[in-house]
Amino acid sequence: MKVIGLAGWSGAGKTTLLQRAIPRLLEEGLRVSVVKHAHHEFDVDVPGKDSWVHRRSGASEVLVASSRRWALMHELRGAAEPRLQELLAKMAPVDLVLVEGFKREPHRKIEVHRAANGKPWLFPGDSGIVGIVTDAEVETRLPVVHLDDIDAVTALIKRAAISIEDLFSEATA
Repeated sequence: MKVIGLAGWSGAGKTTLLQRAIPRLLEEGLRVSVVKHAHHEFDVDVPGKDSWVHRRSGASEVLVASSRRWALMHELRGAAEPRLQELLAKMAPVDLVLVEGFKREPHRKIEVHRAANGKPWLFPGDSGIVGIVTDAEVETRLPVVHLDDIDAVTALIKRAAISIEDLFSEATA
């Protein structure tokens, strides 16, 4: 299983980029999953529904299953937020895992940067960044592709992806 992160400030276009890149990767025959980091409290179930009631009542985990999908919700209940490596270990095997966010984790990632955001670049201070997807001019030795060039974006994703085993040995080296 290979992994590559997409990191950038909120509003840079990471989700939109993934929405456009995932179908292209699927067309190439890859099985793709996503790990998404949220910076705030979020809900995946509907308030008032049974799973929500069970979770709000204090259950540590609630697994919801149907003939179409299943979802496992795990409440941390004050425990530390899990690190990316721990979360990736919970994923079912696929060809490629795209990690959206987790910009502070020490893993290999591609920076997504939108000029209109007015935010600083991440790459000068993050040695894990191995490529840039942007609509801005930038001077760097890293590979740079335009936000709208989905063929180039997917090629960069595939080139930059690394096996999970190598990902974390590289991050700690």
